[in-house]
Amino acid sequence: RFVAGMLRAGGSGYLLKDCAFEELVRAIRTVAANQTYLSPAITGIVVEDYVRHVPPRKLSAFSVLTPREREVLQLLAEGHTTREIASRLHTSVKTIETHRRHIMGKLGTSSVAELTKYAIREGLTSLDI
Repeated sequence: RFVAGMLRAGGSGYLLKDCAFEELVRAIRTVAANQTYLSPAITGIVVEDYVRHVPPRKLSAFSVLTPREREVLQLLAEGHTTREIASRLHTSVKTIETHRRHIMGKLGTSSVAELTKYAIREGLTSLDI
């Protein structure tokens, strides 16, 4: 936590007191090049501390779904049937079913109702359709 605080305060590097001369030179050159230098001996500790304290991100439809999957998700959430979506997107019912299966797998949902809640939460559709 000390190292993270030092970096947040504007520090550019951190070395252990007993580092080798070569490491000191490498650190000076790195910082002189406007980069951050952390002693290899503490890098793992800093990363572990960071991972432990960063809250996990929720999956976003925009990061895990393809544009077509987002389109299918929106239409499902708006109450369209698989057949209607297939007709509207000029594709087969089987293709829409495959998209729906992939969407559910990626988002960890098991029903169209859950997909609808997710789409509303993500702003892909609204309740006043």
